[in-house]
Amino acid sequence: MLTENRTAQAEAEIRALLENWKNAFLKRDVNAVMALYAPDVVAFDAILKLQFKGVEAYGKHWEACMAMCDGELVFEVRELTITAAEEIAFGHYLCRCGATNDQGETQSSWMRVSFGLRRHAEGWRIVHEHFSAPFDPASGKALFDAQP
Repeated sequence: MLTENRTAQAEAEIRALLENWKNAFLKRDVNAVMALYAPDVVAFDAILKLQFKGVEAYGKHWEACMAMCDGELVFEVRELTITAAEEIAFGHYLCRCGATNDQGETQSSWMRVSFGLRRHAEGWRIVHEHFSAPFDPASGKALFDAQP
């Protein structure tokens, strides 16, 4: 079990990793984003496929996602929660993601994100990630207007 100081340190390291992820994403730097994942990452994203296995497949997905958004990217995090142990950690947050369109209008929606990390020799790496939007089971449509 981690001491309170080591738990705080692990959480600070993970927060820094997530901030680096966000900054790399906003710069459209897929290589910097993917450097924060473990090679064997398994990810469930809200669009295109049911799952992605491995950093190469997930990196191609992020390239495709960024190509869909011509304007300035948006990524806002709220309610970040992290629970860390010696070698593994998990957490969740709400995020508003999207981009500005060619008319300068921001097109974004709130998503739910959960993640798992494992400590490697080079530091914490994301081993699991899940982005999703709530949906209305009666209509089958995603609720892109949901608010935190």
